[in-house]
Amino acid sequence: MKPVKISYIVITWNGLSFMQQLLTSMKQQLTREDVELIIVDNGSTDGTLDFLRQHYPSLELVCLSENKGVAFARNIALRRAKGEYLFIIDNDICINDHAVETMEHYMDAHPEVGICGCKLLSPDGETQESCKAYPGIRAKIRSLVRPSAPFVYHEQITGTEPFEPVYLIGACQMIRKQTYDAIGDLDEAIFYGPEDCDYCLRARNAGWRVMYLPQVAMVHYCQRRTHANPFNRLGLLHLKALLYFYKKYRQV
Repeated sequence: MKPVKISYIVITWNGLSFMQQLLTSMKQQLTREDVELIIVDNGSTDGTLDFLRQHYPSLELVCLSENKGVAFARNIALRRAKGEYLFIIDNDICINDHAVETMEHYMDAHPEVGICGCKLLSPDGETQESCKAYPGIRAKIRSLVRPSAPFVYHEQITGTEPFEPVYLIGACQMIRKQTYDAIGDLDEAIFYGPEDCDYCLRARNAGWRVMYLPQVAMVHYCQRRTHANPFNRLGLLHLKALLYFYKKYRQV
């Protein structure tokens, strides 16, 4: 049996239709002998578990009784993963085999890169802001007040050359196992965002590069729950996480 090259890590919570779509898009990847998929369910009640057990009984499935946050669930999978590359993806992604192979080969050729990601597109082909600058207060206000304003990395995202942003969003992060071994788990004090920025900053502080590959893309349905209502429970948890993050880095 081949050593595992890529460990796909997916968490889900009441996202049955997205999970069905994701697994359909992963058909080719799941035929690879050097790929594993670890799914962590955060207490779904919409039939997700029954679907996975019936149609994908060989997948590694971890069932949690409640939603304890993105970092908590992903850490469970990260600790189990055996791959050279630990590929965190959201359950509302559609896998593009060419994009995966490009990222994989880029990581192979650049051992100094600890994390890489690719362009994410909405279903209608619109480019999403999947790499960002530091999530300070000004940036947060800007995203709420001017959601259609040009991205900070607009020119680079629309180009074809790899570049290094401050961070990649957690919807698509291919992490080198050596990087994970060096810096450890995601910070579980951050329930929902910005655990992705925190992880990229920690990787960079440990000497690894964080790269974005705009020449390849995958479709991302992007469920923006905090933007829909920033004052719901999830929005308030996000605010609490931001305050913790600013205190941690002493920067707002």
